[in-house]
Amino acid sequence: MDDAALVDLLERFGFSDKEIDTYLTVLELGEAKASTIADEADVSKRYVYSIAEKLEDRGFVEVNDHAVPTTIRARPPADVVDSLSSDLDDMGPALEARFSRAAPRSERFEVVKSRVTVIKRVSELVARGETEVTLGLPYSLVEEVADELRAAVDRGVLVLLIVTGVGPTDELDLSGLASVARAWEAPMPTMLTVDQSAGLVAPTEMVTRSNTGAQAIVFAQEQLGPVLVGSFLGNYWPMAAETYTCDPDTLPATYDDFRHAALQATMQVRAGREVAARAVGRSTHVEDGRTELAGVVVDIRQGLLEPSNNSFPVENALIVETEDGTFSVGGSGAFIEDFEAETVELRVVE
Repeated sequence: MDDAALVDLLERFGFSDKEIDTYLTVLELGEAKASTIADEADVSKRYVYSIAEKLEDRGFVEVNDHAVPTTIRARPPADVVDSLSSDLDDMGPALEARFSRAAPRSERFEVVKSRVTVIKRVSELVARGETEVTLGLPYSLVEEVADELRAAVDRGVLVLLIVTGVGPTDELDLSGLASVARAWEAPMPTMLTVDQSAGLVAPTEMVTRSNTGAQAIVFAQEQLGPVLVGSFLGNYWPMAAETYTCDPDTLPATYDDFRHAALQATMQVRAGREVAARAVGRSTHVEDGRTELAGVVVDIRQGLLEPSNNSFPVENALIVETEDGTFSVGGSGAFIEDFEAETVELRVVE
């Protein structure tokens, strides 16, 4: 390591330029009087005494003030490094615990530079999911976030999972980790959205190789979530092969996430059951004051399960026959459908 690199490292430990010059002078001299160090470092003798106390507190030097004149001796570098390493080891868990407690939901963007932190952010975000999680990541990393995925499914979150980098001999076991899981041999960016309001994007090489210099972005912004979900469902979901589907829910059940309602309605109908839906929300095309729509589901357009029958990648709609006619129902932001649902209750028609 050259002198410039050493100076940079000492600056990271909080040394000022004068402190660095003084400490490096002590190292070169080994042991010397304050006046000698002052002359060599081009600082005042008073400053040497002042900085020597700080360096001694940090464990970099020893001040021999029992002798006349007082001398300052550099501690062996190996001892200094060992002491610093021990301090860092002690500090790490406390910093990590504080950082986890303080990780803000409201933080809009974070640049992540390490693979370990990417996996940690994925775990943290999935653990916060309340209604919907979409996730694409290499199959080799699934075990690192499996507990969080399983817990999300158990608490009723819709989890759409794509695992990539799957070889022809890989035996996939994704049961319980998703509502629907798909596999793809080709790589894709690691992509995550949680409740369409937060998420993460990381280049493929960042999570599959070390020291790539690539960076990931973590975001918490409601405007970006639907865009990333659209890319996930439009560009990657159709390319992957369906490998796992959860069992249908026991009805009646109410869903705050419309895609979840569309998925469950599809599964119920394919199981031979007639399903009724009650949607709470608003009409999209006319101002008729309608806030609720209830009837029998007579058709479903969806792209979550194979075979799909939607006309564009993010289309998921229930066609509901009511006493007032037949209406199409979509989720948040619906503009093609007749009704935008905030919640949907499904029940089996006896």
